[in-house]
Amino acid sequence: VKNREAIKRALDFYLCPEPAKPHPPSTLFMVVPNVDTESLLAHACESLASASAMASNFAGELSGFQRSTALAIQQIVMLAELAVNRALDRVDPQN
Repeated sequence: VKNREAIKRALDFYLCPEPAKPHPPSTLFMVVPNVDTESLLAHACESLASASAMASNFAGELSGFQRSTALAIQQIVMLAELAVNRALDRVDPQN
């Protein structure tokens, strides 16, 4: 009887594992729930512009493959900035 119980527990452990409990999100950094979309997009745009400038400056200190990698990161950030700017234009048209 004990062997059967042990075998069942072992099989259940390996064949029917309990689903992992999701980790609660960290509240250390949190966006205010009622902030408006325009403010979120403006902040994202400014953050992306800063990240683009940092990557560009960093690339200036590098050479070869590392420089190419830093410039590629800068380009991806710049493309994201353009997309956020377009979304911001749609939220608050300037014309």
